[in-house]
Amino acid sequence: MNSKSITRSLLFWIVVAIILGIACSFFFPVWLARIFITFNGLFSNFLGFFVPVLIFALITPAIAGLGKGAGKWLGLTAGIAYGSTIISGLIAWGLSVALYPWMLGEQKLITAVDDVEEGALAPFFSVEIDPPFAVMTALVLAFCVGIAMTAVKSDTMYKLATEFEGAIMKVVTSFVIPLLPLFIFGMFLNLGMNDNMGATLTAFGKVLALAVIMTILLLIVQYLIAGAIAGVNPVTALRNMLPAYFTALGTSSSAATIPVTLKSTLNNKVDENVAGFVIPLCATIHLSGSMMKIGLYAFAVIYMAGMDIPWGLSLGFILLLGIMMIAAPGVPGGAIMAATGLLASMLGFNDDMVALMIAAYIVIDSFGTAANVTGDGAIALVVNRFAAGKMEGVSENKEEQELIDESA
Repeated sequence: MNSKSITRSLLFWIVVAIILGIACSFFFPVWLARIFITFNGLFSNFLGFFVPVLIFALITPAIAGLGKGAGKWLGLTAGIAYGSTIISGLIAWGLSVALYPWMLGEQKLITAVDDVEEGALAPFFSVEIDPPFAVMTALVLAFCVGIAMTAVKSDTMYKLATEFEGAIMKVVTSFVIPLLPLFIFGMFLNLGMNDNMGATLTAFGKVLALAVIMTILLLIVQYLIAGAIAGVNPVTALRNMLPAYFTALGTSSSAATIPVTLKSTLNNKVDENVAGFVIPLCATIHLSGSMMKIGLYAFAVIYMAGMDIPWGLSLGFILLLGIMMIAAPGVPGGAIMAATGLLASMLGFNDDMVALMIAAYIVIDSFGTAANVTGDGAIALVVNRFAAGKMEGVSENKEEQELIDESA
C-alpha cells in the first residue's frame, strides 16, 4: 500500500483525528475548542435525524428481497445477536467471581464522583433537529413495509425502495463519511478537556481497565468463531473492520457508525444484501460490548458495596438486560440508560450507585460501542455463510438494469 492510498483511507484519517483530538486538548484555548464542540452538536443532531431514515432505507428493500424467507433470516440474525450478548454477560459474571476478590481486595465503594457530562465543554449554540421517527419505530416500520411489499409483489414499490436506498447512501458517502474525522476530532478534544473524568477514573479505574481489555478479547473470540463457521481468515476479517471500530471509538454510537460498518463488512466479501440487512438490524439489537461493560461494572459495585446477590438473581438480571438493551437507542450512553431501571429494581442499586454506573459507562462508552459494531461484522459473516445468494436485492437489480440499458 503506497502513501497516496494510505492518506485516502478513512481509517488513516480517523486515527489522525483521535491523536490530534487528544493532543490538542492539552493546549487548545476553551473558545477555540468550543467551535469544534458546536460543530459536533450540530452534526450529532443531524445524525440523530438521519439515522432512523437510513435504517428504514436499508432494511426495507432487504426485507422485501428476503421474500418468504424473511422470518428465517430474521430469526437467525436475532438469535445470534441475543446469544452473543448473553454470553458476554455470563463472561462478565464469571470474571467478577474469579477476579474481583483478588483485583479489588478490600476496596470500598466510592460513589461521590462528579457528573462527567457536566464537566464537558458547552457549544456556543445548538439547533434541535427532531427525527421523523425513533430508531425502533424505523426498524419496525421497515419490517412491516418490507413484508407488505413481499405480499403484494409490487415491482414498482420495490424499485422505489431501492432507488430511495441509493439516494440515502449517496448522502452517506458524500456528506456523512467525509465529516466523520472532524466529528471524531471534536469528541476526543472534548473528552480530553473534561475536568470531571478524574474522580470516576480513581473510583473505578481497575474495573474500567478490565472492561477495555475484555471488549477487545471478546472481539477476538467472536472473529475466531465467525471465521471458523464462514471459512474466512479471522485476522483479515477483523483487520477489515478496523475503520468501523475506530469510527465507533469517536462517535460512541452504533447507529451513527452504520455507514462505516456497512462499508467495512462489504470489504469482507459479505453479500451486499446480507450486509444491508444484518448491519442496521444488529446496530439496534446486538450489544455484546455494552453488556460486558455493564456486567463488569454492576458486579463490581455489588462486590465493593458488600451486597449479597444470589446467583439466580444475577443470571436473571443478565437475561433480562439482554432483552431490555434491544430497546436502547443507538446513541452515546443509550445502553446504560436502558439498564438503570433494572439495576434499581432487580439488584437494589440506590441513586448514588446508579450515578456511578452512568459516570463509569460514559468515561469509556466508546469502547463498548466499538465492540458492538465490530461484532456486527462477525454476525454478518455467519449469516452470510447461510444466506449469501438467497436474498434478492439492490445489486441484482442494478445488474439487470445495466443489461436492459445495454440492450435498449
